Amino acid sequence: MSGVWYFKNDGVFHLVGNPQAEGSSSSSSSKKKVLVYLPTGQVVSSYSSLEQILTGLGWERYYGGDPDFFQFHKRSSVDLISLPREFSKFCSVHMFDIVVKNSETFRVQDM
Repeated sequence: MSGVWYFKNDGVFHLVGNPQAEGSSSSSSSKKKVLVYLPTGQVVSSYSSLEQILTGLGWERYYGGDPDFFQFHKRSSVDLISLPREFSKFCSVHMFDIVVKNSETFRVQDM
């Protein structure tokens, strides 16, 4: 059974079921997500286009980490974006990480 646990101030908690996760194949969670660059409306479809956009936003490639990942950092912050080396493994978790660190520039949407 899936759902969300809600905790109240008095320590009581209960599970609220999630009907979308329990068998509906038309749920929004099963839709493919895409990363959209807002200034142009461009859907990011490769790491080369993403790297070009991130570089323009002040992000730099970071070469000191795990060889299985592409990593980017900004000199002006402690943020680090880590992406799997294979674009086919680029998923909504990675997209939302980019959005959180560039909230005015990217959006994740259903395809």
